[in-house]
Amino acid sequence: MTIEIELKFIATSQAAEKLADALVAWPHQYQAARELTNIYFETDDNQLRRWDMGLRIRGVDQRYEMTLKGGGKTLGGLHQRQEYNVDLVEPKLDITQLPVEIWPKETDIADLQQRLQPLFTTHFQREIWLVTFGGSEIEVAFDRGEVATESFSEPLFEVELELKQGERSDMLAFAQQLIAVSGLRLGSLSKAARGYQLAQGNLPRPVRAFPVLKTDAKVTVEEGMIAALSAGLNHWQYHEEVWLRGNGSAQDAVREALEVLRQAFALFGALVPRKASSELRQKLTTLEEILANEEVNAQDFCFSPLSVETQLALTRWLVESHWQQWIDEKGKTKLQASFKRFSDIMLARINADLKETFSAVKQPNEYHDKATRLARQLLAVHLLAGAYVQEAVAIWLAPWQQLQLAIEAHEENGLPWLAGQAIKQPAFWKSSGPAR
Repeated sequence: MTIEIELKFIATSQAAEKLADALVAWPHQYQAARELTNIYFETDDNQLRRWDMGLRIRGVDQRYEMTLKGGGKTLGGLHQRQEYNVDLVEPKLDITQLPVEIWPKETDIADLQQRLQPLFTTHFQREIWLVTFGGSEIEVAFDRGEVATESFSEPLFEVELELKQGERSDMLAFAQQLIAVSGLRLGSLSKAARGYQLAQGNLPRPVRAFPVLKTDAKVTVEEGMIAALSAGLNHWQYHEEVWLRGNGSAQDAVREALEVLRQAFALFGALVPRKASSELRQKLTTLEEILANEEVNAQDFCFSPLSVETQLALTRWLVESHWQQWIDEKGKTKLQASFKRFSDIMLARINADLKETFSAVKQPNEYHDKATRLARQLLAVHLLAGAYVQEAVAIWLAPWQQLQLAIEAHEENGLPWLAGQAIKQPAFWKSSGPAR
């Protein structure tokens, strides 16, 4: 078993020549393109997917390898997963060769073997550069081909950075320089994720409302901050993909994701100095301003240097805990305090602010002036309310969301009543007063 650490980029079809020219700037060994074929296996009820596993057989130069990828985590385009590899003499699936302990307890391995069938394939050419950067060796693989099922297929252009030896920080620093090559953007979707989408009928990916962020009641403030920013980044990358596939309404969801990120920085601003994130927040603001133009093109925006730089910078900020260098021991202690208690305090303040804001409204046009404030505060509630009883959270949110929709629809006659109903909602958090 190994821990695979990869950073994935989606590439344009024109990126190959530029990539090769850029990589000569670093010491490297080059491996010419080879044909790779991968067969991915699954049960008829997607058992492996539910276990967060992926199983494939790869063939290259008449050699075969079975790989099982286990649970891990993805942040931005950074993938860290357990990986088990077994050499095979022929492309025949035999999961009995994998370690028994990787399967959930009481798994009937013989039964699972019988249920596994080919689900989709990937066919691509792979060029490899083994680059020396800092004190590390980083494999840069450029893949060109397709992901396919019997009924559907889509082109595949990917650049993967894999840390072969050394430090993750070197790989992230190398990526920061590599993105000067135009035609690259961070990708959170693996080849397997694309294959499953095709296998399920290649239905259009829907635009999703930003959800209430689920957190354990025992997490620290620091863990809550990381979860909030990670959720915003995931929301951004998911809707970037939807937008690029032709759904124009996803542009608003990308803008919402940027606002989620800015709101998350604001929530934790009393604990993490603003100077620790000033450059990131400025980038997010600039991107929001660009998205305010309804005519902006998805391809131009998502592959723009500013968009790619911002996603990678945020990934590095989170992975490498860049805020730590800006806070003293007292601040670090505060970050290790209870996120639930922090949320109690912040939710009480948000509630007091909303009550004060909408109790003072006298004219219909004032509701529209305060719409942005309402939207931001509701996003903050989504970031803070994950450890509470979700039914109670939904009851509290509902009238505020109805007010928000009514303002957007210019339904002026019913706004005072809706605001009154929202203001009356009882607290679902522990502290019901505006704690200071």
